[in-house]
Amino acid sequence: MRFGQLSLLALGQLALAQTSTTCNNTPAYSPCELVFELSAQDSAAHPNPYASVELRAEVRSPRNRTTTVPGYWDGGRRMVVRFAPTEGGQWVFRLLSNVPALNEQTGAFTASDSEAPGFIKAANMHHWSYTERQKPHLWMGATELRFASMDDASFRVMVDARATQKFNHLRGWVTGDGADAAYTAPESPNLEKFRKLDDRVRYLNQKGITADLVLAGGEGTLTKLFPKPEQRRRFVSYAVARYAAMNVTWQGVDNFEDYPDARALLNEIGTALKDLDGFRHPRSCGARITSGPLLDDGWMDFAAYGNTDDNVGAIEHQLYAVPQVNLQIGGADAATARHRLWNAAMDGQYVTLSQGDANAKAMSVWFDVLAGTRHWELEPYFDLDGGRALALEGAEYLVYIEKPGPVEMTVEKHGYDVFWIDPATGEIVRKKFSGDHFTGAPPDQSHDWVLHVVREGTLQSMNREYKFESREIVLQELEANPQKVPYDMVSPGEDLSLGKSAPFAVKLTRQTRGARTMMYLWTGEVTAGHQGYRVLGTGAQGTMQATSRLAIDFPAIVLLRVYGMNANGKVYLLTKAVQLDR
Repeated sequence: MRFGQLSLLALGQLALAQTSTTCNNTPAYSPCELVFELSAQDSAAHPNPYASVELRAEVRSPRNRTTTVPGYWDGGRRMVVRFAPTEGGQWVFRLLSNVPALNEQTGAFTASDSEAPGFIKAANMHHWSYTERQKPHLWMGATELRFASMDDASFRVMVDARATQKFNHLRGWVTGDGADAAYTAPESPNLEKFRKLDDRVRYLNQKGITADLVLAGGEGTLTKLFPKPEQRRRFVSYAVARYAAMNVTWQGVDNFEDYPDARALLNEIGTALKDLDGFRHPRSCGARITSGPLLDDGWMDFAAYGNTDDNVGAIEHQLYAVPQVNLQIGGADAATARHRLWNAAMDGQYVTLSQGDANAKAMSVWFDVLAGTRHWELEPYFDLDGGRALALEGAEYLVYIEKPGPVEMTVEKHGYDVFWIDPATGEIVRKKFSGDHFTGAPPDQSHDWVLHVVREGTLQSMNREYKFESREIVLQELEANPQKVPYDMVSPGEDLSLGKSAPFAVKLTRQTRGARTMMYLWTGEVTAGHQGYRVLGTGAQGTMQATSRLAIDFPAIVLLRVYGMNANGKVYLLTKAVQLDR
């Protein structure tokens, strides 16, 4: 009989005696385990089951949807398939393994319904929702890279505090380094550390926090631990097997730019994640500046940023139809952290507090403000002076005024409620406005302000219907015709040299209202080397330094691109080929 032809009764009868399960009556979207014991004979044939036993399960839902998940070795003769049913009812499974006693083993279990909205997923071009409901997800994260190796008391105090502060993501390493390393050798996972990580991811999930799992640190950590491709794939399979049944996201490595031949390496790792994770958790990679160079390979669901330069975030938001998460929100002082936070939001990014940063109060205020909006439909809005804005036009406008002063903004002609919000404290000053041209000034000029102009009745009506997308978001087309680009590339010249700084500059050729303020992003790419582009500079002028990660062989031809975004949000592109020498 084929798997699809087996009856539920027959599956239950075929399950072998050495199988045990915690899956019966598991609530939907909660992890459970199917446990299998290797026989003495099979154990002797596989002295290191981690390295040699292949195990995966095809699990079929009551609605005949099949999810394939890898199994993992958990010490001794114990093999485990960790799974999360996604609906109530009768589930059936079939094992596929290179151990004959496990191969083609079948069984069944029941699951119960739950109120869980499911796992998070990318939605509405730049935003987040859940797999089971058209319910938006407002991503607010914190970074604790060594959360897996902290002592238990410190870990729980930290998580409890973050949950109280309304954080719903926590970012950290799966495998650390030195004494914290979760592997003693490429084929030898430290089971004690992995079991501790299991417990910690569960605790995070219980607190409503998704674990943003970074597989390894920067500076070549992944390839030092796992020099061979088959070792890396086995590690990825092991991580997926242990954690994909939980609320997680995947973030590749820290600072992919630090790895030689990084794009090929991350494509290998990312493709393995995409192939092995049957739950399709969101995937990206840590970056010093942007993980955008990896998007074209098709395994990433969102872009991650390790830089708060608004030239990068604002322009790339107009180029890529994926959510964006800034991983470096924070600063040396509260005002700097707050400015970075709100400017990242105006770039269209979701946010993660940087490692060890104590500026959580402003993050909590940010969360409360955004939670009171249709944040999953807000996009950058440019028809204003005196601030930066997001809008769902005709319904609400959210403006950040970093330098307090008058604000002028074109809105659809209606009556609006106006809220001036102190982003440091959350205190609110309420006013009213009617018309199509809003003008106003913050209550005082001693600090930055957030302005929310909203048709509250309209918003309440939209939220009652809860139509997830009330409008179509269209990604704009670049203007690359040199005759229509309002600037010229003045420098650099024809050559770049590794390790040497070179000046760069643009010059406006047309003075227009849109060109009154411009953002610029400079990138370089050696297309023949397949490394992807790298950000070389931002702004109208400065100095750039080419990195050896741009190419594998030298000399190389670099395609230099200059993106310019005007005050109306229109993006232009100029390109130039230059030679890169050692």
